[in-house]
Amino acid sequence: MTAIKEKTIAAQVRADFPILHQEIHDKPLIYLDNAATSQKPVAVLDALRNYYEKDNANVHRGAHTLSVRATESYEGARDKIAKFINAASRQEIIFTRNATEAINLVAYSWGLNNLKPGDEIITSVMEHHSNIVPWQIVAQKTGAVIKYVQLTDNEDFDLECFKSLLSERTKLVTIVHVSNTLGCINPVEEVINLSHKFGAKILIDACQSVPHTAIDVQEMDCDWLVASGHKMCGPSGIGFLYGKQAILEEMPPFLGGGEMINEVFFDGFTCGELPHKFEAGTPAIGEAIALGAAVDYLTEIGMDNIHAYEEELTAYLFKKLEQIPKIRIYGPKPTEEGKGRAALAAFNIEGIHGSDLSTILDHEGIAIRSGHHCTQPLHRLFNASGSCRVSLYFYNTREEIDAFIVALQETIDFFMNMME
Repeated sequence: MTAIKEKTIAAQVRADFPILHQEIHDKPLIYLDNAATSQKPVAVLDALRNYYEKDNANVHRGAHTLSVRATESYEGARDKIAKFINAASRQEIIFTRNATEAINLVAYSWGLNNLKPGDEIITSVMEHHSNIVPWQIVAQKTGAVIKYVQLTDNEDFDLECFKSLLSERTKLVTIVHVSNTLGCINPVEEVINLSHKFGAKILIDACQSVPHTAIDVQEMDCDWLVASGHKMCGPSGIGFLYGKQAILEEMPPFLGGGEMINEVFFDGFTCGELPHKFEAGTPAIGEAIALGAAVDYLTEIGMDNIHAYEEELTAYLFKKLEQIPKIRIYGPKPTEEGKGRAALAAFNIEGIHGSDLSTILDHEGIAIRSGHHCTQPLHRLFNASGSCRVSLYFYNTREEIDAFIVALQETIDFFMNMME
């Protein structure tokens, strides 16, 4: 599966995704909402089913065979994720419900205990609400100040603006790697390097990058990185936090209870070692195991292959979208080869509400997203209540893009005729 000379990745893998072969409103499903969640291959569904059918038991707590097998599979998934993003140690991978919980873990554990009045947090105007609201809560509680990196004229990350915000008061920089609305790929390596020169910690929201391109956290040198399993062919209800071991060791536990303890007394407790210190209670065992299967699946295809194929799709998508009259696409343009942005496009059509467009497209079997995509502040900068968004993954095809474009133009024509 690592060679894509004979046929595209999509042609090789589509049989692995049962949901892609159904019909919606008597039309073949064309799923173009991958920035919201990805579809799941049979290997992932089988891993989840296998746990509940054959190994269902709690982890770390039993000496019987089922518990031992469940624990081995659960911890094996941690090893797979550590290797997938090249963490220095398996202890640096913390399982969470999702990326939102992972960010909140850092906010409540590190933020509340390290930030004080006058300290500054730098984030950007393009962030998902999950990378804004937790820091607003922390700022309210600690007296820290939040500053926002603005956009360039090309509607991507303004590095010069970021440089102007950095100071000795900067204690945290928390930014998205790839914007789920603008599609821009932010210069995280340079941002991390500059941040560390001022002694600031940095968190990367990699929800839209980990599923689509190879990530090396050691080379990146971020202090924390978060991702969601459901966007990378895994199940919902599972995500992970990567953190440098030395930093995680210094952070107090986020939640208290079973699993995260070493010993408990009537007058106190001692914490367990990493990573268990941050995994209180019975975890999402089956979901973690299935996420490990998703990592195996992506690794077999090859993240470089996925990235290269998605660049081809990006170039083709934008070539087609730019032929649509009265369209406003947000974010920077890709190169002719599809480089420079993710395989997604948020857009509006003049005079037509996005929810109307997406509703009609749904009746043609085409699933796209409409709304604010959890980036309300960004949409307000554009004086837009929301937008439509088409987002691709490695199982999508040019033929699906063609069908989407035809249906989009027909839908636009329908609304324009109604307005005449």
